[in-house]
Amino acid sequence: MNPYSQFSRRSVLRSAGAGFGYFALAGLLGKDALRAAPAPVNPLAPKKPHFEPKAKRIIFIFMEGAMSGVDTIDYKPELQKSDGKTSPGGGKLVASKFGFKQYGETGTWFSDLLPNIASHADKMCWLRGLHTDTPAHPQAVVQLHTGSANAALTRPSMGSWLLYGLGTDNADLPGYITINPSPNFGGAVNYGSAFLPAHFQGTRITDQGFMANLKAAAVAERQRKQLDFIQSLNRGYAATPGAPDPVDGIIASYELGFRMQDKVPALLDISKEPEHVKEAYGIKDGPAGAFARQCLMVRRLSEAGVRFVEICQPGWDHHNNLHKGLIERTSNVDKPTAALLEDLDQRGLLEDTLVLFGSEFGRQPAAQGQDGRDHNITGYSMFLAGAGVKKGYTHGATDELGIKAIDGRMHTNDLHATLLALMGLDHEELTYRYAGRDFRLTDVAGKVAREIFA
Repeated sequence: MNPYSQFSRRSVLRSAGAGFGYFALAGLLGKDALRAAPAPVNPLAPKKPHFEPKAKRIIFIFMEGAMSGVDTIDYKPELQKSDGKTSPGGGKLVASKFGFKQYGETGTWFSDLLPNIASHADKMCWLRGLHTDTPAHPQAVVQLHTGSANAALTRPSMGSWLLYGLGTDNADLPGYITINPSPNFGGAVNYGSAFLPAHFQGTRITDQGFMANLKAAAVAERQRKQLDFIQSLNRGYAATPGAPDPVDGIIASYELGFRMQDKVPALLDISKEPEHVKEAYGIKDGPAGAFARQCLMVRRLSEAGVRFVEICQPGWDHHNNLHKGLIERTSNVDKPTAALLEDLDQRGLLEDTLVLFGSEFGRQPAAQGQDGRDHNITGYSMFLAGAGVKKGYTHGATDELGIKAIDGRMHTNDLHATLLALMGLDHEELTYRYAGRDFRLTDVAGKVAREIFA
């Protein structure tokens, strides 16, 4: 009697991943089957888009907590005149306490809090008619990242859909990286793959360049021998009739993880960057320099061909302490963001890289308490810069007080449809069959804002 006949093929695969299972697999298949197993198809290999893309990669600079647009990037002269009056939405209108100036040939208004970002005014394509469904941070953040605010059914993140649709251009790196993602408001759901295969999920790293589970190169030779043994088992299993498709993904992910041990540490080491570059980004030690380190890493990752990179700056939920809080947040964000845009431009990367900057929703022009503003889901702004979009262009608008989008209205689904289109993907065609139906990032909605295309 075969002592291993109690194992199913699936349990053999799990055992193989733990370094056990060769004899079990040989007993089931014979040694010749192991030697004859074909090389796996790489599920992360580059794929053809649905049509000619305008951008090759996306950088998402996420201001978590809802940055107040009327104090930073959405100047409202009528609000300044209406200080103390009753808001149509209730409460007392409060003028911004920060000065605004016009920048560039476009004359775009920016708060005095963002002079460095403002210097790139003519590169920007503004989306000023955004709106979303829920004023609760957890649902709105998850919707911005996955297309759905429904916590009952976790959906794949935007980066996962891009990786699923396009694959990756660098075989030695993850195609989707998130740096210092916040544990708040959805946590890992915001970069997860949900029901898509696990190799499409985001890879998390810290602003210090640390990536979990990478081992030192000193053990590479020994680890290569172990991996070759495990992969021989996996390939043998993959060659058997009825083997599930994810086996190829497991094989590819093991190989990627091994290659990453050599490539990733050097790529994330910003210490060897020229001093003038580090100075431009505002690199410094400690928490105050975290966002600057992230921005410089983003440039390095994008230059290396990573398809989707996100960085997160939490702390914008200013229901109180608005003015001091905005000064602190913008002082961390302004210089590094501007340096990233400049660096990308000088290196020619903005020609095929799309940068998205914004929050899950905005904030009201009316006061909340002594020094705060409440959430606003009916009208807010983000900006795009780089590949595929018009420079110095504004799409949409909110009313004169900044309460509601009245022109060029874009729901979160429309934003996702537009981003996918810029990457060469039709949001209605990018689907995955799960639980008896086809799912997509935009669910059953989404309209592409082609007016912004260059």
